[in-house]
Amino acid sequence: MTKCKLEYIWLDGYEPTQSLRSKTNIVEDFSGKVEDAPMWGFDGSSTEQAPGGSSDCLLKPVYVCPDPDRIGTGFLVMCEVLNHDGSAHASNGRSTIDDDDDDFWFGFEQEYTIWDPETNLPIGFPAEGYPGPQGPYYCSVGAGKAVGREIVEEHLELCLEAGLNVEGINAEVMMGQWEYQIFAKGAAEAGDQIWVARYLLERTAEKYGMCINWHPKPVKGDWNGSGMHANFSNTLLRTAGSKEVFEAVCQAFEPRIKEHIDVYGADNDQRLTGLHETQSIDKFSYGVSDRGASIRIPIFTVEHDWNGYLEDRRPASNADPYKVASVIIETVKSAKTS
Repeated sequence: MTKCKLEYIWLDGYEPTQSLRSKTNIVEDFSGKVEDAPMWGFDGSSTEQAPGGSSDCLLKPVYVCPDPDRIGTGFLVMCEVLNHDGSAHASNGRSTIDDDDDDFWFGFEQEYTIWDPETNLPIGFPAEGYPGPQGPYYCSVGAGKAVGREIVEEHLELCLEAGLNVEGINAEVMMGQWEYQIFAKGAAEAGDQIWVARYLLERTAEKYGMCINWHPKPVKGDWNGSGMHANFSNTLLRTAGSKEVFEAVCQAFEPRIKEHIDVYGADNDQRLTGLHETQSIDKFSYGVSDRGASIRIPIFTVEHDWNGYLEDRRPASNADPYKVASVIIETVKSAKTS
């Protein structure tokens, strides 16, 4: 009998931004398949998910991958939170996704800032004052420009070893700010992989005595915020062959600004100001290759005879990808395209 370590990962009930939680379950001869991961439980009264007098919550495994820090016998198990009666907990954003046939594909661009807890500033920032202005840090190389690369590279290797579909990494516009991109055919799995990658990033930074700051505007002033741009498509968009179809889908988003902003991350008003490659939080716009729009129509889509995808640039770095995908799917399905 081989003892296997299953790290059960879930989202707590904290508001307005949920945090990751995890604990280890030791089982024998685990197959590595999600259907063989047993349901488990936890004390919801300690995570803002249940009262103390009735504190049992359930963990339903939905995604499993190898744990790269426990090679051979370790697995990461992403879970949905259920009430004790088996119904979806109010904090369970994944359960709201209407994409049973995986028709929707999502690519999330997850930005984040590596944070030094000793200075309470981004890694690389001086303890007093500021580094040089933005410009040299984006996709940079060299001391004083690309800061924190060892954490980023280690995180990338762990994600690849876990089997996550990371499609790239890069240094972002602000010093200490980085990004990874994950793509999946299926909205729920895209969210699963983003959350597992966030978990691995938190765990990697922990080893270096650093934190990960998911706030959409971690440094006030003339510094870029952090987003989680959502690239999305479905069969309609991938095979439209029509500018009019794309415009109809984009136009379906305009009357639903509030529904989207409500789940696009706390404090996003500090980021969506109309500056620093954003549209204002209370306005909506779309355009070809326009990074200042709410929704960008990629040049890829135009050059492929209006077959492709769209990018919603409004989600913040601290948004729940499950909830982001859910509301995007709902809006796209509501579009009048014929």
